[in-house]
Amino acid sequence: MEKDYSAPQFIAYKRSKPSFHSILEESKSLNDLYQERRSCRYFSSQKVEKEVIENLIRIAASAPSGAHKQPWHFVAISDPVLKKKIREAAEKEERAFYEGRASNEWLKDLKPIGTDANKEFLETASWLIVVFKRSYDVSLEGEKAKNYYVNESVGIASGFIISAIHHLGLSTLTHTPNPMNFLSEILERPSEEKPFLLLPVGYASADAQVPNLQRKALNEISQFH
Repeated sequence: MEKDYSAPQFIAYKRSKPSFHSILEESKSLNDLYQERRSCRYFSSQKVEKEVIENLIRIAASAPSGAHKQPWHFVAISDPVLKKKIREAAEKEERAFYEGRASNEWLKDLKPIGTDANKEFLETASWLIVVFKRSYDVSLEGEKAKNYYVNESVGIASGFIISAIHHLGLSTLTHTPNPMNFLSEILERPSEEKPFLLLPVGYASADAQVPNLQRKALNEISQFH
């Protein structure tokens, strides 16, 4: 009888043993750590090693995905010329947003955050990581294969990498100029990939400031039964 290679193949589920004594205490420590997470727009010139970025991408790619299709691609940029080109293209879209595309309500909601069309961080951050979503895959023969729950899968992977960046003591922010097609053109990505998120990654500058914002309380965002 021939072996059915389409049948599910399973291996033992292994987890590293936690180093902490109390899961409750560890959850408190993690909460304290992640409550410090903020979107930072001010970066120092301190370099981040390429190997760190490689590991961050590996962490992002450990996220679950629809039918395990892993519909993502990450482009990491440290080249100053390329970063400058991305900044110029992003600021062009941002000026159009602030000067006409955005509704008055949207601009009012953005005012406490203090953002504008200037995106200096796209050049000063040590790295830019562009997250692309793959709407479908293409084989070497040119055949298309469908991907599933693409936005959800890539969104989860993005959450993984943002959390890992913060965990390492680095800083980032979620930059989503609209539209972002210029990233596909500058980075010469294929048509099956669409820009999803742009993450500047690096060390915060010594004088970095963030808006004085408050997160919603637990009882505003959750319910227990």
